[in-house]
Amino acid sequence: MIGLVLRLYPRRYRLEAGEEILAVHRESVAGARVVDRFREAADIVGHALRMRLGVSSATGAGRLLAEAAPQVAGVAAAYCGLHLSRWYVAASLSPAPFPALDADTWTVRLLASALVVVGAVTALTSRWRAGAWAAVVGLVVLAVATVVSGPAFGDPVVTPAMALLAALALAAAPPDLPPGTRARATAGATAAAVWLPVTALYAGALPVSTDHGLWPLLVLAVPGAARALRHRSLRLTGTAATLLACPLFLAYAHTIGP
Repeated sequence: MIGLVLRLYPRRYRLEAGEEILAVHRESVAGARVVDRFREAADIVGHALRMRLGVSSATGAGRLLAEAAPQVAGVAAAYCGLHLSRWYVAASLSPAPFPALDADTWTVRLLASALVVVGAVTALTSRWRAGAWAAVVGLVVLAVATVVSGPAFGDPVVTPAMALLAALALAAAPPDLPPGTRARATAGATAAAVWLPVTALYAGALPVSTDHGLWPLLVLAVPGAARALRHRSLRLTGTAATLLACPLFLAYAHTIGP
């Protein structure tokens, strides 16, 4: 597996340093737990992607990704949380017995969404690095399962593409620029402000009859605009970071409708 991961590096760098990376990796994971092996592989994947993209904490692109990362995690949590809510409410309101999870792509999408939610919440509340990588894995699995599912279970083009963009943004964010407590709290509050009312809408607890697909985008824009007005020096960066965070909400608006 590590050989495939090394192919993510630019060819020239792989030829020059590939053997050294491989040797260090083998030494570091010798006798290690599965979780530690995954963490080491994730670090290599992230480093390779950053090299491919020319991103580091010293570049403007790296700082932009670091700024966007907590928002991306919050958006991912809200988007996948809504997917789970829609399934649960539909199943609980159905007169038929509660459906069992079968071994199909629909189940894979649900489990991947659950992994994204757990990972994103973990990233925003306690362990950023571990939670972010769990969300990345969940988003990639969700994208693949959605493509395999085809149009029967949603959009097989836009949604997977947006999920992969979100995964890439999280994976490529420089690890030496973790988000601060305030940024994570804001992202978590934004996710809750999206998830709670739409879930209540699914459950019939709100006096409206349509699902407004633009609501998540409007909620995401509010803290972005507030941050831009509060810090003029960060206006351009904050706006760009918000735009980087919105792909999954664009997919939601595309599939749900205005």
